[in-house]
Amino acid sequence: MQRPEAWPRPHPGEGAAAEVAAAARGGTAPGAGATEPPGLRLQEPSLYTVKAIFILDNDGQRLLAKYYDDTFPSIKEQKAFEKNVFNKTNRTDSEIAFFGGMTIVYKSSIDLFLYVVGSSQENELMLMSVLTCLFDSLNHVLRRNIEKRSLVENMDGAFLVVDEIVDGGVILENDPQQVIQKVNFRVEDSGLSEQSVAQVLLPRLILPA
Repeated sequence: MQRPEAWPRPHPGEGAAAEVAAAARGGTAPGAGATEPPGLRLQEPSLYTVKAIFILDNDGQRLLAKYYDDTFPSIKEQKAFEKNVFNKTNRTDSEIAFFGGMTIVYKSSIDLFLYVVGSSQENELMLMSVLTCLFDSLNHVLRRNIEKRSLVENMDGAFLVVDEIVDGGVILENDPQQVIQKVNFRVEDSGLSEQSVAQVLLPRLILPA
């Protein structure tokens, strides 16, 4: 996939690289007794792979957003970030961008832009699987009509979809079939009676095998 030239990928390990270089000049390996080659040390695994999910219209205005850490603690900061991301991505053919120490994957549909944000160390394919699941799930929840009006009219169902895919930054599900099934169970268990949710989710939608 082509990466936007204006957004070179950040190098979060630059500090460690400098340490390695300094150690090399001194003729010693980085870290006392280290035997593995520099650059091959694995980072501690983290379940928190998603920092944010948001959907914007074709003017860059927020329609739906969920943030899972305090990188942008205020709504003002979140919206400023979203606007910057939109300005850098709305005219490109790429599906991935690197910006501000974060990896961003995105997809457009008619007058909507869907974004999934992770840290610069996160696996791009993992983030893309979340984006694909989000898109496919909304595609069925919104009756194959992923556009602004349909999303606004069925926002309750859209939030339920997001919550079934990611919770607290942890990826729970990347199979749209399972997402739709779990959303239906949540609607029944909670006794939600909002017309928008009922219209979207009942009768149940069956995804093709």
